Formats: sequence, C-alpha cells, structure tokens
Amino acid sequence: MDIATLLAFAAAFFVFAASPGPDNMTIVARTITQGAASGVAYGAGTSVGILVFLALAAFGLSLIAAEMGTLMAVLRYAGAAYLVWMGIRLWRAEPVVPDPAMVQRQSLLPTFATGVALNLGNPKMPLFYVALLPNIVGAHLAPRDVAELAMVIIAVEIVVVGGHVLLASRARRLLRDPKTVRTVNRVAGGTLVGAGVAVVAAR
Repeated sequence: MDIATLLAFAAAFFVFAASPGPDNMTIVARTITQGAASGVAYGAGTSVGILVFLALAAFGLSLIAAEMGTLMAVLRYAGAAYLVWMGIRLWRAEPVVPDPAMVQRQSLLPTFATGVALNLGNPKMPLFYVALLPNIVGAHLAPRDVAELAMVIIAVEIVVVGGHVLLASRARRLLRDPKTVRTVNRVAGGTLVGAGVAVVAAR
C-alpha cells in the first residue's frame, strides 16, 4: 500500500479516534481516579476492539458484523452497565488521596475487557469500516495491507490514548486534599455514568 493512502487513512482514523465520545471520556475518568495504568488498560481494550473490526472488514465480514444485532447489543449493554456501576461507586466513594502503591495492586483486566466489549458492541464501528476502507484503501485487502493498516491504527491509538492519559495524569497530581478528591470523584463518576448512558443511546 502506498504511503499516500496510509496517510489518508491515518488522518481519517485520527479524527475518528480523537473526537469526543464515551471512550475518551472513560479513559480520562479512569486515569484521574485509578491512575494512568487504568486509563491505558481501557484504551488498550478499545484498540483491540478496533483491530477486530479491521480483521472483519479485511475478510469482507463487516456487513455480517453489522447484522449481529443481538450479540452486539449484549456487549454494548454489558459494558455500559459496568461503566454506570463504576460511576455510581465512584460518586459514593469516600474521598481518599490517591496512593500509587494501592493503584498498582488493582486488577486491570476488567477495565481492559470493558474497553473490548464496548467497541465490539459499538454499532458505528462496522459502518465506519464499511464506509472508510472501500473509499480510501479499496475494497480488497491483502494480508500485507491489513498489517500496515493495523500498524497505523496502533500508532494513532498510542497518540490519542497516550495524550488523554498524559493530560489526565497531570490533573491527577492536583489531588492533594479530601475535598478536592471528593469533587473529582463525583465529576468522574458522573462522567462514567454519562458515558454508559451515551453508549446505550448510540445507534
């Protein structure tokens, strides 16, 4: 695949990935309340979900994925419910100044799995690839093309997720007293609940 095509895809995908939405809101909220590792774990999960859809598109299965309404709905609602549950817990949590040692002991697997599930259940993902890939890179993808596109997606996701995590981590350093922590907990909790509702409302 020529460099011009890859750059065009990278630009289009960057706009898609960096635009405000439930995923980016959740990355920021998780980073502020649970640390950078939690934000990265969620971002990694979303990236895996995106790569799954790339593989489906490469094998001409995007339309089939778009028709898997029941499975996609289950994944979407399960992920959204988890975000709402975490948001409510965070809203009600006692304010505790962040302890890096405590954050490191927490499991990141549920956060990663939520990122994967929400992207696999995102009804816009199959449509995105059906519209984007044929118009930019063509209707037929060789294995090498898929590998190159996957590398572009990973590179863009590193920039987007890393940027959100970096900014949220800097904000997290301001958490030095319980009153500020309580305010941030409630803002982040409300953000997570809002992200969960937005996921369910997406069509």
